[in-house]
Amino acid sequence: MDSVIRRAKEIDLFCLNSMMYQLHDEHHQQCPELFKTASEIEEEKSISRYLDDPDCIVYVAEFNGAVIGFVTAHFCELVSTVSKPVMMATIDELYVESTYRRNGIAEELMARIEQELKDYGVKELFVEVWNFNQKALDFYNQQGLKDHIHYLRKSLKEDEI
Repeated sequence: MDSVIRRAKEIDLFCLNSMMYQLHDEHHQQCPELFKTASEIEEEKSISRYLDDPDCIVYVAEFNGAVIGFVTAHFCELVSTVSKPVMMATIDELYVESTYRRNGIAEELMARIEQELKDYGVKELFVEVWNFNQKALDFYNQQGLKDHIHYLRKSLKEDEI
């Protein structure tokens, strides 16, 4: 598939917000007890903040003039009381329209944003993936990301009988 990977522009915002809505809707559908509805998130979050922030990067995948996927990242120096400082970045969102999946577009988006992050001096790349999202876990593992920190969770709600 001949897609074009390029930096996102202001003109892409409508498509990007629509795809972000779809991404959050997929998360809500898979795990409604943990994730807000896409409509609730849409009221609080817009991808335009990434375009306005110099520490953020957004790339889009375009096919036949239409935006069909995107990836967002932000970078900063990770400073911790227990670990050494390091220039790091996080992948915040990665999404490809369902009809274009399994064509290597997510891989192209990742390769392009990784190169850009390297150019900025980033040494470590992080991504947060929920356990229920096995496809995303498999994808990121194939991209060379490995388990780093385990966040464990336990509900303290009383069981309803």
